Amino acid sequence: MPKPTGATRTPLTRDRVLRTAMRLADEYGLDALSMRKLAQQVGVEAMSLYNHVANKDDLLDGIVDLVVAEIDVPDIGGDWKAAMRGRAISAHETLRRHPWATGLIGSRINVGPAMLRYIDATLGCLVAAGFSYQQADRAWNALDSHIYGFTLQELNFPLRPDEYAAAATEFLPLIPAERYPHMNTLTNLVITGAHHGVADFDFGLELLLDGLERLLAG
Repeated sequence: MPKPTGATRTPLTRDRVLRTAMRLADEYGLDALSMRKLAQQVGVEAMSLYNHVANKDDLLDGIVDLVVAEIDVPDIGGDWKAAMRGRAISAHETLRRHPWATGLIGSRINVGPAMLRYIDATLGCLVAAGFSYQQADRAWNALDSHIYGFTLQELNFPLRPDEYAAAATEFLPLIPAERYPHMNTLTNLVITGAHHGVADFDFGLELLLDGLERLLAG
């Protein structure tokens, strides 16, 4: 793409570099994000990027922190269960908007300001509710395991929700009732519409929150 002229060029900043990189990852996937392509998008030579990001790892850490900044931070001192539910739903929705981010968050040590604020508020919310720091640490990690694991499965599952019944019909001959009685029954429930078969994020979330509530009461 042509470079902007000196008179119209938008000043290059770290924020602009990171937000452009995040947009590229959203549109084309993380594998397509390179320093060369990023430089083309902002209209500079690739080496100019290193005035704003130290290296590719710094770039990845920066765009992860931008994603985390979009997640609602739980309030401290109020209804902890509602706050953690809102946090989880916001995180799930945010990660769906940025499909590349879940794997990146789970595979890096993230110490950006948004991530630190997010974790500190989460711990603060749980500790204010009466959990010990040890319990709070286990609690938010259990919740995040559900958020990240569910999101990864949802993003990578090969069927759309409207394809479940047709797929169940196709696979039913491979699941004879005499050999797999319980799977056969469940598959027929999906075929007839008695059960949609689609994984439910809220179901697992409420199980976790109810379990944490019992832990707190004990």
